[in-house]
Amino acid sequence: MSDLSESQLQEIVQKIVKRTLGDSSMDNAKPALNSAAPSRAEAMPHAGEQSNKNRRIAIAADHGGFSLKENLKPYLQKQGYQVDDCGTHSNESVDYPDFAYAVAKKVSEGEAWRGIIIDGAGIGSCMVANKVPGVRAAMCYDHATALNSREHNNANVLTLGAGMIDSTLARQIVLTWLNTNFGGGRHARRVEKIMNIERR
Repeated sequence: MSDLSESQLQEIVQKIVKRTLGDSSMDNAKPALNSAAPSRAEAMPHAGEQSNKNRRIAIAADHGGFSLKENLKPYLQKQGYQVDDCGTHSNESVDYPDFAYAVAKKVSEGEAWRGIIIDGAGIGSCMVANKVPGVRAAMCYDHATALNSREHNNANVLTLGAGMIDSTLARQIVLTWLNTNFGGGRHARRVEKIMNIERR
């Protein structure tokens, strides 16, 4: 499958959001009006508008996700994001928990606005990230899961399976995930209950 242009990706995302949520929800597809990432990755960050250039995304991968990470980095930079590459830096075999933790820690401590972790299936890294306080990691494999993880769960870390999706779909998922606001309302109550579990 050939890579789509940026305008084509934007159009696809808008159509999916419109079809999934309805016309009135298109505002939720716009970049979130969040300030810099709060410490401890608060459940519902809100504040003044911020441009993408002030938003730092921590990204990492194991050897299985290395190529896709390298593909996504310039794409994110083109969107105006700062990218913090937490490794790995080659196809040499490594252990995914080390790199998943590096990203999750940065998000948890407020050093990154969002995090993206890539391994072969996306499952193991998701498990690791969700062990870190304040992190709400979601493994997404299509537009619907990317949209839901942000609107309903306020996910602040995205995990991808490089062996499950190609680079074009990965870019579409990332774009949807980054551009979807948290829905708040009843979802806020549920996310707060998630966060309360780790305080017990």
